Amino acid sequence: MPGSLLVLRSPLGPLRRFRTESKGDSRSRQVMKEKLEALCELVQKADDVGDLQTATEQLREILGIAHIVYHWVNSVGERFGAGTYSQDWVDRYVEKDYLRMDPVILGCLQRFNPVDWKELDWSSRASRAFFREAVEYGVGNQGLSIPIRGPAGQFALFTASHNCDDYSWATFVDENMRDLMIIAHEFNKRALEFEQEGDSAPTPTLSPRELAAMTYLAKGMSRAQAAQEMEISEHTLRVYIEAARHKLGALNTTHAVARALSRGLIVV
Repeated sequence: MPGSLLVLRSPLGPLRRFRTESKGDSRSRQVMKEKLEALCELVQKADDVGDLQTATEQLREILGIAHIVYHWVNSVGERFGAGTYSQDWVDRYVEKDYLRMDPVILGCLQRFNPVDWKELDWSSRASRAFFREAVEYGVGNQGLSIPIRGPAGQFALFTASHNCDDYSWATFVDENMRDLMIIAHEFNKRALEFEQEGDSAPTPTLSPRELAAMTYLAKGMSRAQAAQEMEISEHTLRVYIEAARHKLGALNTTHAVARALSRGLIVV
């Protein structure tokens, strides 16, 4: 990405106190600019969804916020996700079918410009309960979601979230909105290129251990049973499952197993 596209101001202001105090000097601004440009290049050169996952993790660290998430639906309705929400929250979200009532999703479907979560309708009891639960799971009490629309019905959301007061969040959004929008569209551009190249996302390469973990789960084994078969701890098994899920762009473990089967990565 050309350097002229990223015009950075002072690094994150009040939000930076959650990590380290910024000196606010020209050197800090230059370092931030270089990091974001490098991240855009990583997105542009992404070979698969796993690379987009890595980019969300790096961007979260660069900005010093709680989460970055990119979620998209391709032209045939298949969903993919890359982001830093905890697996516990993703599993809870899918289990409760929150997609059908999530005020962020519903609100962004009706908008074209970036949406601060405070602008959305949280008036119903169900919405307020959903918000409280999301905060309990570490999503954050502040958020900014950028709706993106592509050809043939493609729709995506790029979200940044954090836990802080209103003033700190407003400062962060004011200072970083333009760069977030640029990066969001870089993510979506690459996702569209995946589809144009003949698939909604290239088939990733899973390690032998990741393939084994997916295979045992596909056979109906519990995590404890799979870990015993692989002669590893359940914690180590979870690491392999999470790595495979991210590479496959799956929303949860069940989705990852289904995607591994459909792509012929594992045979049961």
